[in-house]
Amino acid sequence: MPAESIFSLPEKMLQFGTGVLLRGLPDYFIDKANKQGLFNGRIVVVKSTSQGDTDIFSKQDNLFTQCVRGIEKSQRVDEAIVNAAVSRVLAAAEQWNEVLACAANPLMQIIISNTTEVGIVLMDNDDVHAAPPVSFPGKLLAFLLERYKKFNGSRESGMVIIPTELITENGTKLKNIVLELAKQNKLDNAFIEWIQSANDFCNSLVDRIVPGKLPGDDKAATESRLGFRDDLMIMSEVYRLWAIETSVEKTKDILSFSKADAGVVIAPDIDKFRELKLRLLNGSHTFTCALAVLMGFTTVKQAMENDVFFRFISGLMLEEIVPAITGDKVTEPEGRQFAAQVLDRYKNPFIEHHWLSISLQYSSKMKMRNVPLLQQYYQKKGQVPRHMALGFAAYLLFMKSEKSKDTLFTGHAGGKPYIINDDRAAELHDLWRIDNTNNFVRNVLERTSLWGTSLDTLPGFETAVADAITTIQQEGITTAINQMQTGQKI
Repeated sequence: MPAESIFSLPEKMLQFGTGVLLRGLPDYFIDKANKQGLFNGRIVVVKSTSQGDTDIFSKQDNLFTQCVRGIEKSQRVDEAIVNAAVSRVLAAAEQWNEVLACAANPLMQIIISNTTEVGIVLMDNDDVHAAPPVSFPGKLLAFLLERYKKFNGSRESGMVIIPTELITENGTKLKNIVLELAKQNKLDNAFIEWIQSANDFCNSLVDRIVPGKLPGDDKAATESRLGFRDDLMIMSEVYRLWAIETSVEKTKDILSFSKADAGVVIAPDIDKFRELKLRLLNGSHTFTCALAVLMGFTTVKQAMENDVFFRFISGLMLEEIVPAITGDKVTEPEGRQFAAQVLDRYKNPFIEHHWLSISLQYSSKMKMRNVPLLQQYYQKKGQVPRHMALGFAAYLLFMKSEKSKDTLFTGHAGGKPYIINDDRAAELHDLWRIDNTNNFVRNVLERTSLWGTSLDTLPGFETAVADAITTIQQEGITTAINQMQTGQKI
């Protein structure tokens, strides 16, 4: 519970967005820092969408409960935190003047965002003088213009701007859009120069699963245990990461909340964290998704309770993915530590993560996340990655489909049908008409249209994938995994 003194802390941060990711990660860090006496500032939240209203926040004095649940270092975690980071919530459409008034606050030095209504895109000729501008970059530009005017363009009045939208180089892209909008609105060159020189647009990466609202029965039981009702209650996993890219010392001082939790990382280059997430978290999902479906598992936590599957995914990460990504940016200890954290996250008993949801656009995920891993492994080891080959074979079997009259592609696992949601479903459906397994695999691997490169040049990979397909079809997926792990196949 927050101490009463927290409610008198000054407003230091402007937040565009009321979504659960912002409340479950950045706001979590701010609240934690305030309770440790480190940041000593609260957040003004700007609600940009027309959905919902701000009354629900004001009725609860902008407090909300965050239930942190999961596995950390193999230990079960289940705690409830009453978050008091938010000072007030303003609706952009009705309270834009109040939003702009925050620009006059000298302590307001940070802007964060996670926008979904338009996001970080350029809306040509968005009027910066509208109340409010339509796009998020337009709103941000209007706020910066107001800030510039209130402080006569002083360098000290510049802001630290940290978008958390899940796009690469989000800070750089946002800055470029804001500068373009400033030119389109014919704003003074002196102001445009101030945007560039006095403000720090930081690229950032966020990583935390925040499912949001608790299921009805769970919420009722939690409220009963806590002794109060909370219409803003959310749930998140234990793992948290907010990697912020900057080399500016002033920015590091402003982001003093980073000292409250090791999950906040400020570094001059955050590519390492993006690589770890993309390869070990996303990549392992993609290499094991089809295996889990073929084994009859619906959710990730179900699969992680199976010893055979757990040994497979552990071996995949520790024996193949970690060696593949180890190099100048990622050390082996860092890779192994992150892999251990990912395994804890997968075992989370509180989150229902469905494999069929993970399989959405399976082929493009395989290309983006895992083809580079294959290539990197071959460059480092010069041999077949056994787990990757089996995962790739399972992916191909997952994509084996029947086509219905309404052009839906349906696969089958354990006698149960599933819909394949993949833009490449038709192409793989046609390729599966090739009778000979080796010829089929060769045709798949050499298709640069699928992978952006030809995979049939990887020594031994074609044979390993074809053999794995045959074993799965004849003896089952569990036998194929066991034989691979004992060195009998692949």
